[in-house]
Amino acid sequence: MSNAVETSNKIPAFAGMKIKTFLMYIYNVTTNIEESIHDEWLKWMKEFHIPDVLATGKFLSAKMAKVLVEEEMGGITYSVQFTTVDKETLENYYLEDADRLRQDVTKLFAGKFVSFRTELEIVSEH
Repeated sequence: MSNAVETSNKIPAFAGMKIKTFLMYIYNVTTNIEESIHDEWLKWMKEFHIPDVLATGKFLSAKMAKVLVEEEMGGITYSVQFTTVDKETLENYYLEDADRLRQDVTKLFAGKFVSFRTELEIVSEH
């Protein structure tokens, strides 16, 4: 079963046309990193980890954002959002890739970060 949805686009040039859009999923990883290794971790995330996750072929894109709320525990918090086409692809990521990629971060930054993961389904985009 396809997760495609027929929608009308509100852009004048496309008025009246039927355009297929897809329900997508976001795999969100929120991480609080200690300030003492922040710069090293951020560089590693941008240059290695995010490209490695994308290289699995299971995600279409990734966005990294700094969380602007100060945590009582200290540190600096980031959210990385990986977009994928369906739940099945995300489950395949968990089965085939997640453990290996999580081990990489644990080896390099053990005891210096806390992460939690959230799955999101995009229900509307404007």
